[in-house]
Order: sequence, then C-alpha cells, then structure tokens
Amino acid sequence: MFLRTASSVIIGMALIAGASLAPAAAETTRYAPPPPLVLSPNLTEPWVTQLLPGRMPIYAAPAPRTPRQSARLPDVDAPAAAAASTAKVVTIAPPKVVSPEFLPQEVAYDGGEKPGTIVIDTNTKFLYLVEDGGQARRYGVGVGRPGFTWSGEHTITRKAEWPDWHPPVEMRQRQPHLPVMMPGGPRNPLGARAMYLGSTLYRIHGTAEPWTIGHAVSSGCIRMRNEDVTDLYERVRVGTRVIVM
Repeated sequence: MFLRTASSVIIGMALIAGASLAPAAAETTRYAPPPPLVLSPNLTEPWVTQLLPGRMPIYAAPAPRTPRQSARLPDVDAPAAAAASTAKVVTIAPPKVVSPEFLPQEVAYDGGEKPGTIVIDTNTKFLYLVEDGGQARRYGVGVGRPGFTWSGEHTITRKAEWPDWHPPVEMRQRQPHLPVMMPGGPRNPLGARAMYLGSTLYRIHGTAEPWTIGHAVSSGCIRMRNEDVTDLYERVRVGTRVIVM
C-alpha cells in the first residue's frame, strides 16, 4: 500500500516537471532556422538542367501570336478616299453635233415643183430649195414632235433677222416658265433668222440648239442651224411658196 502510493507520487511529480519544461523547449525552438528542404534527384534534375547554357526553359515564354487578319478592302490613301467621298456622278451627254447627212448639199430633185419653191419632208427631216436643172439645195431640219406635226401649203409672208420671240398663249399654258417675250439674240429659240408662214404661228427659223437638227422636237415650227437658215434667208423672198408634207 505504501509502495503503490509512493509510485503514484513519483509519476505525478514527473508529469508536472515535464509540463513545466515543455514551454521552455518550445520557446527555445520557436525562432530556430528551419531544416533544409531535401528533394529527390528525380524531381530536381529537370529544374537544374534548364539553368545550363543552351538549354530551353521548361516553361519558356510562348511564341508571339500572329494577329488573325480579317477580310477587308485594301486601304486607300486619305486624299483618294476624300476625293472619292466627294466625287459627283457625272452623266456623259451624247456629243452635240449634227450628223453629216443633215449638212447643206446639192442633190438631184425630180419632184416637179418650180425652181424657188421650198419643200419640207417632215419624215426624212429635209428641206429642199428647188433649183433649175433637176437640182435642189437640201438642208437638214428639226420638225414638230408627235402631236405637233402638220402638213399644208403656205407662202412666206414676213422675214426677220434676230427676231424677238413671243411664245403663244397655248405654249405658255403648257410651259408656265416661258416668258411673254424674249428679245432676239443668240439664246433666243428663233435663232438668227425667221421666215413666217402665212397667217399661222409656224415659222422656218434658226435655233440655239443645233444638235436637235434631224429630230422631231419642236412645237410645229421648222428649225434649222443658224448658218443654214441665214443661207436660205438670202436665197428666198416674201411670197415664196412653201410645201410641208
């Protein structure tokens, strides 16, 4: 009984002594340097060998990527782009020339009219001044457009140089922008000369638009190039017979 009690006392004192020594030991090793880290050679070899000269690092930087090119139109110079953005669409008009067949020329004529008579063929767009010997002087003309064609026989009742133009009331109703009167001159639709037919509103006259010769464009008058109507004007007189067919 005494021995058991003594053993218990000794064990208790040992435990108390150990508990008192443990904090001291922990305090002593708290700031001690850690032991070296030891790795297996089969793990360290790849990392050591990459430091040798000429070796490629295991985790080398990736090669630069080429940007993907998207499909697009080629670049243009800034001036060219600016010019293209401000460019205007230009419509090329047909050349303003008279076909050679409508230029004045001497031709054979067998119509049977007396010399000095004017014959106008509105289908072929030709005016004939009948001459002696089965000949005629032929000019190209512009005639009335569809709805304004006519035929008949008249005489020249008046001649005028660079005449004023007085658009008829009916014409001004169709085209309200027309003036009541336009003085004679190069821009006047009657052109350089006019020969008035009977008591009608129709005339043989010049034009400010010579490229319309050979076409059906007028409101019924017979138009000629200014140089041609001037030539005809000098060859005929008041009272000359005019046949329109």
